[in-house]
Amino acid sequence: MTIELARFKVAEGAVAQLVAERPAMVEAMRRRFPGCLAAYLTREDDGGWLDIVLWRSRAEAEEAARLIDTVPECAAWFRHIAESAGLRHVEVVDHWPEPGQ
Repeated sequence: MTIELARFKVAEGAVAQLVAERPAMVEAMRRRFPGCLAAYLTREDDGGWLDIVLWRSRAEAEEAARLIDTVPECAAWFRHIAESAGLRHVEVVDHWPEPGQ
């Protein structure tokens, strides 16, 4: 498994829309990229945001990163991002619980 970490700042006044549009964006992403296993949107103490997405494999995560703008709901959701602090992929080497628990 691979975890994708995307840090960003939300455009002024766009937090409500970002959160409201999230379920449709994630559903569209999951339909287009079935290797997406889970997604967590978090707000950091400094007011920044961290999107955490769990992927079945690094190859699927990297493919999605290359093609994500081709999913209309995702491209529309990105308009709420004022500043990106980058995207990283990290390999899961151990986890709890086991999948399906």
